[in-house]
Amino acid sequence: MVKLTVRKERSGPVRGFHPWVFSKALRSIPEGLVPGEPVELCDESGSFLASGYFNSYGQISVRLWGHEKDEPVGTDFFVRRLERAADIRRRYVERPGTNAYRLINGESDLIPGLIVDRYGDHLVVQFHTRGMERWKTEVVESLVAVFGPRGIWERSDVSVRNIENLGAVRGLLHGSVPDAIEIAENGLRFLVDVKEGQKTGFFLDQRDKRSAFTKYAKDREVLNCFSYTGGFTVYAVAGGARRVVSVDSSRRALDIAKENIILNGFDTSRCEFVCDDAKRYLREPGRHFEATVLDPPAFIKDRRKKQEGLAGYRAINEMALRNLSPGGVLVTCSCSAHLSLSDFRFLLSEAGAKTGRPLTLLETHTHGIDHPQLVPFTEGEYLKCFILRG
Repeated sequence: MVKLTVRKERSGPVRGFHPWVFSKALRSIPEGLVPGEPVELCDESGSFLASGYFNSYGQISVRLWGHEKDEPVGTDFFVRRLERAADIRRRYVERPGTNAYRLINGESDLIPGLIVDRYGDHLVVQFHTRGMERWKTEVVESLVAVFGPRGIWERSDVSVRNIENLGAVRGLLHGSVPDAIEIAENGLRFLVDVKEGQKTGFFLDQRDKRSAFTKYAKDREVLNCFSYTGGFTVYAVAGGARRVVSVDSSRRALDIAKENIILNGFDTSRCEFVCDDAKRYLREPGRHFEATVLDPPAFIKDRRKKQEGLAGYRAINEMALRNLSPGGVLVTCSCSAHLSLSDFRFLLSEAGAKTGRPLTLLETHTHGIDHPQLVPFTEGEYLKCFILRG
């Protein structure tokens, strides 16, 4: 196995279990390394520090996946990591009425560059890096060995792959996968389009936020913006909302949202599904709701466009507050990694001031248990959600 030496003055993050090692932290990098090649990191005295795979000759040179010396890499290697990750989910996430959640969350589950989501008896995987893609065969073999899924579908069609000049890949890796999968979440039922839907088909990272919102929906008129397939909509109806308006630009997503209402045995007459741009819908005067959910896509995809994204977040929150009845509840989310929790909170205080609405913070949410994060890996933070009374 290739051994790389970490500079003494740069060894702190490695010793502190940060999963990325940058090129400037290494004494030298031999020529001819290919992405995915196993490496061991040593300090300047030759003592073992960590293991990982060679990522690139660019900024992030090594992605760490272990802290045991001379650990051979193969199917058994991935089986051990899958079993460790599965233990967290089985203990704290999986329960009667919930069979969909994230199984592998990349670096934080010691398999950097890999995402695995469970939807009932099926798995959906994403390979984010060229290095992890090299181990695709072993990863699939280990997933079959540990979980025995009926099928595994690949959704490696995320923009992060463009950084390493990897094209989009979709397709069957094992067994069979239907076009629509029915899942259970906190006792509610949903249809998921894993082949064509957003992300891997469903926003699993919002499960705890949807559940938290249920108590605020009772007897209220609710607006769910950027509603996708109606996650928050179903929870609002389950919580006793008088009426729920779901707004999304995708007619296909709204059709599935309506199917999800019917699937749970709820009365569709309490729901309205509007195919429209959520920002345009919010701008129209004369609308008033007692609870509003804002769960937009990431407005800041690139740190160079942060100011533009901040303006977008301010605008939709200001519009939502103008349409919110006094004493109403606003659930507002951001999945932009380049927007910190504190900056998002300050942005909302500005929106409150602009609209003359003193805002009370009721709840704060970030990642769910099935999206664990290594403590030093702050780069992995992305999701934040505030529940406010205005």
